[in-house]
Amino acid sequence: MPTMADVARSAGVSVATVSHVLNETRPVLPHTRQAVLDAVEELGYTPNTLARSLVTSRTRSIGLAVSAISNPYFTEILQGVEAAALEHGYSLLIADPHDDPDHERKVVQLLHERRVDGMIVAPSAAPDGLLAYLGRHAVPTVLLDRVIDCGADPAPRFDQVCAENTGPTARLVTHLAALGHRRIGLVAGLPGLSTTDERITGYRQGLAAAGLAPDEDLIVSGHSESTGAERAVAVLMALAAPPTALVTANNAMTIGALRALQTHDRSVPDDIALCCFDDFAWADLFSPRLTAVAQPSRQIGAEAVRVLLERLAAPDRPARTVRLPCAFVHRTSCGCPQQPEHPEPSREGTLS
Repeated sequence: MPTMADVARSAGVSVATVSHVLNETRPVLPHTRQAVLDAVEELGYTPNTLARSLVTSRTRSIGLAVSAISNPYFTEILQGVEAAALEHGYSLLIADPHDDPDHERKVVQLLHERRVDGMIVAPSAAPDGLLAYLGRHAVPTVLLDRVIDCGADPAPRFDQVCAENTGPTARLVTHLAALGHRRIGLVAGLPGLSTTDERITGYRQGLAAAGLAPDEDLIVSGHSESTGAERAVAVLMALAAPPTALVTANNAMTIGALRALQTHDRSVPDDIALCCFDDFAWADLFSPRLTAVAQPSRQIGAEAVRVLLERLAAPDRPARTVRLPCAFVHRTSCGCPQQPEHPEPSREGTLS
């Protein structure tokens, strides 16, 4: 196996120069750098990652802590993170916190102990322990998908990357209202998550824009999971005046809602209209095809990596929150006739 000394002899430079080129620890003249890279390629030299980390204090690795990795939404985010990390020469260490605050704190500590250069974390509904650990150890971190309310502090402590939630949810509600629905139910997500709160806010805004009075009985938590959504829809169907339309607040709950509606002999869209937040690969294979809000999942993952690398390059810059736009995908589960599918952007992304 070729060594760094072999590379140095082939390139006609010192071992120290090879080290500076490979570890990017000191500027090297372009022609010298190219000679080293050519020698590396010719000899098939593979750098010793552990030795490099001892020299640079960097492991060129990123820790990713995301719950429900089996969820297609988070799977696509993971793909975006992985592709962007590899593009910039970083490896990825992945952990699933299972949306459990105690487990979340443990897996983040384990990732930190493996000397990752920074972390991308989708926080749980009770992230105080997580945030305290990250802050105490000054771990460069990007919070993903779920944002943290800074309270009275106008400057966020962590960089954050997420999708727009409020406007796109309102768009689903106003679409159903425009079709004549006056009782529109919401199967909401896990209490305490920012995505849940923002989509409930969007639901209320949509009702207000359509001139509809809110009915708290029509908002039921599905706890962001399929079985929870089944129970939530059963509650809605048991109302004296059940909803004629439903908005489900994530893809897992959409599956549970469809299963519950089938159990209650409700046909979509003949008996009840359905729109969902989260598009997914097989949403257009259902009959009827699902009208949905599509999140830019892979872009969210790639953007989180970009923001983290900028943080590593400039540790003292102000933290920021990046929101990416979603798209309204009009299909037939709302009761509309089939039409060409052209995702409609809901609004522009924002940066704060």
